[in-house]
Amino acid sequence: MNNSEQPVIAVIGLGLLGASLGMALRGGAYRRSGWTRRPNIRRWALDCDVLDETCDDIESVLNRADLTLIALPIPEILHYLKQYAHAWRPGTVVTDLGSVKSCVMEAAAEHLAPRGVHFVGSHPMAGTEKSGPESAFPELYGNADVFVCPFPDSPVFAVERVEALWRSIGTRTTRIDAKRHDDLVAHTSHVLHIVASALALSVLGAPDAQTRAERFAGCATGFRDTSRIASSNPLMWREIVEHNRPAVLAAMRDFEEKYDSFKRMIESGDFDRFEREFAQGKLLRDSWVEYKNRWVSENGE
Repeated sequence: MNNSEQPVIAVIGLGLLGASLGMALRGGAYRRSGWTRRPNIRRWALDCDVLDETCDDIESVLNRADLTLIALPIPEILHYLKQYAHAWRPGTVVTDLGSVKSCVMEAAAEHLAPRGVHFVGSHPMAGTEKSGPESAFPELYGNADVFVCPFPDSPVFAVERVEALWRSIGTRTTRIDAKRHDDLVAHTSHVLHIVASALALSVLGAPDAQTRAERFAGCATGFRDTSRIASSNPLMWREIVEHNRPAVLAAMRDFEEKYDSFKRMIESGDFDRFEREFAQGKLLRDSWVEYKNRWVSENGE
């Protein structure tokens, strides 16, 4: 542990997720260090109380940290684990925010474990369709579930250190192995972005200007709500899907099965079954809303 009174957390990457975490940790148990490539964003982070300290040298930031959180896109997480493995002190803990875990943990096992650095993956189920530090806000992680992915031989203290970080900002944590995580989020997140994009393309990608204008006029809050995440960063989602391709394809097949089932009901005129299936979807969605609201009520959020 660092000699300072507070443990030092280093947040590497100050986009939406990293900067929001820094904001959420204000006045908490950690001294907030951090780094991002752009000097103007580092200055902004100090001026706006996103970080307590930073410097130009990322290796100095990593060496000082008791806990490091890498808040970067998947390819950059993989690069940093390899490029800066030598910079962390043995015995320190590293985690990340990546939406895919298997490839990240393979890199950590290769580059960090031989140096005695403990990696425990994590993934908060939080975000918006926006990106960049200008979109950050301290409530981003409110009422969020966070998946924590240890190795089978991860030390207890390392896992608990990562869980303590997330719980300190009011989230709830669930331990899960990397493969199960990747299968899960393919269904609960990754395929949703593909469906939202396909919806935007099919509804608004009209073949002529008049039809497009009519469809623009005809879309209201229903389209807005179901297509919101189609405005997400295309490069980021290319990288996520590219690194979780088998699980995403399996999730897409599951969605296609349900979608095709609705299509067959409509084609055959089986609207009694259509209503029953629609009601089941409503019940499941309402149950999920109740689950989220119950957490808020029980935790006084």
